[in-house]
Order: sequence, then C-alpha cells, then structure tokens
Amino acid sequence: MDKPAAANAIEAFLRALGRDPAREPDLAGTGERVASAYADELCSGYAVDVGALLAGSTVQTEAKATEVVVLRDVAVTTMCPHHLMPASGLATVAFAPRGKLVGLGTLAAVVDAYTRRLTLQETIGERVVAALVEHLSPHWAGCRLVLSHSCLTARGERKHGARAETLALAPHELDADTRALALRALGPGGIGGVPQGVGE
Repeated sequence: MDKPAAANAIEAFLRALGRDPAREPDLAGTGERVASAYADELCSGYAVDVGALLAGSTVQTEAKATEVVVLRDVAVTTMCPHHLMPASGLATVAFAPRGKLVGLGTLAAVVDAYTRRLTLQETIGERVVAALVEHLSPHWAGCRLVLSHSCLTARGERKHGARAETLALAPHELDADTRALALRALGPGGIGGVPQGVGE
C-alpha cells in the first residue's frame, strides 16, 4: 500500500468537498491518519494468508461427528465497499471436526482476516466457511454475522438500531438432524437453545 499517495488522495477528497486541510486546523494531518487507519487496520486482512494461518494452528483429534466447536460473540468491524463506512457487530463460527481442530484464537483471526477488508457482509461468512471446509475438512462449518451498518443508520434511510444478519453453512446437502444442530449452534440460543430467527 502507498500511504503517502492515499494521504494525498484523502486531502484532495476533502478539498473537493470544500474543506482545505491546509487552512482548517481540525483537518490538519487527517489525510495521513485516514491512510494509516485503512492500511494498518481497516484493510489489514488483505495481507493475511488464511491458509497458512489455519495450517499453523491445526492439530489432529479423535473428536466424534456429534461434537461441535463454537466460537461465539467475536467482535468485528468491516468496511462497506459501497460507501466506505464501517459496519460493526458480532460473529459466531461453528464446525463439527473430522480429525482436525484449530486454535480458537486462530478462528477469531480468520474472521478478522475476512472482515478487515472492503467487503460485503454477505460474502464474509461464505469466505470463512470456505476456508474452514478447505483446510479442516469438517463434517460441516458455519458462520453467522449480525452487524449494524453505519451506511444504513447514519445516512440514507437512517434506520437507527437496524441490524443485518447473514448465515453461511456448508455443505448445503446436510441431513435434517445435522442441519438443525448446526443452526442451533450458530443461533443466539446456542446448542441447547432454540435458534430464534435462524433458518425459519
């Protein structure tokens, strides 16, 4: 990433809006700060090799098909590629291991790798699930995201409090009992609860 070029572009953008960073003290250094925020944090996921990340944390296990791993309430922030505005909320990742486990911190890092990009919420869960399926070969894997989008709450419709929910699950041809278990694991009620609003 070219931070100086990005900083100059931000300052040009501000000037195009009628605001001059050279004359307004509040905007002094804004170009550099925004460029660093995107390069070092908000778009840091592009630099992550998810395959290597998973490979470095994978261990063999004797876990049975009925056992499930769930990582719930992972705080995430992603950037809407349409308006370059943030969406924040929680992710839940679950999978049924088939001979391989991965560290819980690695699961969270995989989520970060795909959320710290300019990407649509609808694709994040699919990418997380695809990575788990490819590298862990589980019986099934799923990812649920519940995010509040500032492009929906701060502009346009301004629907404060609105949240978008997406659910990715693979493979699609799960039997009814396994699919029900997966939906319970990913739902707000957990494995022992009722998955409210999920799969209905």
